[in-house]
Amino acid sequence: MNLDLSQKTALVCGSTQGIGKAAALQLAQMGTNVVLMARNEAELIKVKEELDTTKGQKHYYIKADFNFPPEIKVKVENFIKEIGNIHILVNNTGGPAGGQAIDAKVDEFTHAFSMHLVANQILVQAVVPGMKKEGYGRIINVISTSVKQPLNGLGVSNTIRGAVANWSKTLSNELGSFGITVNNVLPGATNTVRLQQIIENKAQKTGKSIQEVSDAMTNEVPAKRFAEAFEIANGIAFLASPAASYINGVNLPVDGGRTKSL
Repeated sequence: MNLDLSQKTALVCGSTQGIGKAAALQLAQMGTNVVLMARNEAELIKVKEELDTTKGQKHYYIKADFNFPPEIKVKVENFIKEIGNIHILVNNTGGPAGGQAIDAKVDEFTHAFSMHLVANQILVQAVVPGMKKEGYGRIINVISTSVKQPLNGLGVSNTIRGAVANWSKTLSNELGSFGITVNNVLPGATNTVRLQQIIENKAQKTGKSIQEVSDAMTNEVPAKRFAEAFEIANGIAFLASPAASYINGVNLPVDGGRTKSL
């Protein structure tokens, strides 16, 4: 099985913590030159220093804020002109705040749409010409199992994640003939800062303890535990590899079996 990603360059969004950071580390272990992207420069530098322990590779970072999509466009296009083409794009952005869809303000939807789908579109348009030229492209969107089974209390997220999933499937049809695959990774409950925030908010609203909320959530998973970020990263890295060349347009749940549908 060919998992070698040497001579490939990957742009990993949201890569200073959680799933994004784990994906960057895993891709680097497989030989990839990694371009980190996030808004916290101090953390970007720290992660780059971790990556720089790998041999024979060059790693970079782009400081950019997904609240300002035009900024992303300029910075990525400038990077490509200066350094070269990107072969792998991992779209990964922190999810919208919790709450019921019926209670959400209109600007919550428009803001989330901009941060997720619009920013993803800008990045794809920036990297696809180079992918076509290289004859190799992997676009991997880290979204949510909510595209298969909406999650209670995440109304805005459920809505926007579904839009991203359908956008991704459409792109997979349009780009497949160029050697470019487009797939979604759907993490289940993963031991990250965001999960802890969700647990704390739920405990506050229900009057239950954090432990009670956490236990209830893990009991919904056949594996009876939360995922670790590196386990999601393994799925991302496989889809980025040459071994996944004929996997295109799919939603891959990495959720310990929690999702009730196939």
